[in-house]
Amino acid sequence: MSQFANDVDGIQHLSASYQQLKKEISKVIVGQDDVVKYVLLSIFCDSHSLLVGVPGLAKTLLVKTVSDVLELHFKRIQFTPDLMPSDIVGAEVLNENRQFHFNRGPIFANIILADEINRTPPKTQSALLEAMQERQVTAAGQAHALNLPFFVLATQNPIEQEGTYPLPEAQLDRFMFNIVLDYPSYDEELQVVKTTTTDTPTTVSKIIGANEIIAFQHLIRRMPIADNVVEYAVKLVASTRPNTAKAATIVNEFVAWGAGPRASQALVLAAKGHAAINGKYSPDIEDVQAVSLPILRHRIIRNFKAEAEGVSMEKIIKDLL
Repeated sequence: MSQFANDVDGIQHLSASYQQLKKEISKVIVGQDDVVKYVLLSIFCDSHSLLVGVPGLAKTLLVKTVSDVLELHFKRIQFTPDLMPSDIVGAEVLNENRQFHFNRGPIFANIILADEINRTPPKTQSALLEAMQERQVTAAGQAHALNLPFFVLATQNPIEQEGTYPLPEAQLDRFMFNIVLDYPSYDEELQVVKTTTTDTPTTVSKIIGANEIIAFQHLIRRMPIADNVVEYAVKLVASTRPNTAKAATIVNEFVAWGAGPRASQALVLAAKGHAAINGKYSPDIEDVQAVSLPILRHRIIRNFKAEAEGVSMEKIIKDLL
C-alpha cells in the first residue's frame, strides 16, 4: 500500500512532512518542541500519547491543532465523574421499527481527545482499553471495527490535584508516551499572551491525510534496525526490573516494579520513528535514548524509599541511560 517510489523516497517524504507539520503547529503552539515531536511521533508509530500537566498549559489546544493540520475525523470526549462507558463506545437503542440499533459513540473517529481522562473513575477509563489495543469496540456482544488510523491523545492533570483518579497500570501501558508539559519560559509566555489577546484568528493548513499516515506507519515498521540497537533497548528495559539478573543498582534500591515487554516494543518502534523524522534510514542507540524518558516514565513504579528521599523517575531513567 506504499505511495512512494521506494522506502528511501518514503523516509525523505516523511521527514519533510514532519517539518511542515511542526512549522504549521508552531503558528498556534509557542515552544513545546519536544511535546509536539512526541505527539507526532506517536501518530506515525500508530500509538497513543498521554499529556500530563497542570491546567492552562495548552494540552487541549495542542491536540486540537494537531487534528487541524491532519485531514482526519476528530472527536473530543470530556471526561467527568458521571461519564459512563456507553457515553464513549455507544449503545444499543430501540429504533422506530422496535429493533435494536447500535448508536455509535464518539470513539468512532480517527483522533480522540480524551480530555482530563483521570477525572473519571477507572470503570469508564477502561472503556478505552479495547479500542486502544484492538482498534475495535464490543457492544452487546458485537465487535465494531474502528476507523483507521486511530489515536487516543489523552490529557491528564497531575494525580495530586482535586477530584482525580489514578489511571490503571494496564491502561497506562497502552500509551506509548507519557509527555510531561512544563510551564513556558518568560519569553514564550510573553509571546503566548501577545498572540492570544488580539482579534486576529490563527489558521493552519491541512498537511497530510489518512492514507499518507497509514503509509508512513507501515514504512516505519519496515525500517531495518541493527541487532545491537534492539539488544540495547531490551537490556535498558530489563535493567528497570528490580531483583532480576540485569537490574541496575539504583533500580534495586528505589524501584518497586519495572517496565514490561511492551516498553521494549515501544522503544524499538519509537526509535525507528525518531530516525525517520530526522531523515535517517535506520535507528541507532541515540534514537533509543532520545525516546526512552517518555516511554519508561509511566511504566516504572517507584518504591516508598524513592518517594521519601525525593528520587524522581527522571533521575532513575537518566541514571540507567
